[in-house]
Amino acid sequence: MLLSIQELEEKKISFDGVYEPGKLDFSESGVTQVTPLHAAGQAELLENTGGEVRVTGQITVTMEADCDRCLAKARFDLDAPFDLFYEPNSAVEGEVEIAIDAGQAEIGFYMGAGIELEEILQEQVLLMLPMHRLCSEACQGICPICGKNRNESSCDCSAAPGDDRWSGLKQFKVG
Repeated sequence: MLLSIQELEEKKISFDGVYEPGKLDFSESGVTQVTPLHAAGQAELLENTGGEVRVTGQITVTMEADCDRCLAKARFDLDAPFDLFYEPNSAVEGEVEIAIDAGQAEIGFYMGAGIELEEILQEQVLLMLPMHRLCSEACQGICPICGKNRNESSCDCSAAPGDDRWSGLKQFKVG
């Protein structure tokens, strides 16, 4: 759905849609959409800003990714609001370096006739996911020696001794 600047000049655009798994492309991000994504909100063109657009809404979806510790599938239920601001790309076009303040760091840019809602939703879902994707806080990960998932079974592996070739360096003192 295109949030058209021309249409926004006349009125706010409301959206309330459901995107089935596979409709939005998360293939390059290593995550999979498990449930339909529900997004509701509105977009408005802010007056006296030279084309700044505000998009607010709520996203609800369940995503799945590999656990960072044990590589098992981990699910993440997302239900969060978003409040975004976009300026036309022409506002900074041709500038080599631009000084921005903290408030401007939160602003995105759009080109052409408007902003694609699907791109906003994809970006917001990825930003809502946790930085460390774990199946549970108590995840024990995989054994670095035998490769068993320590959550499923224990192993009798012990840490291998260090490389003995460097033991002669322990005799040197710095100072």
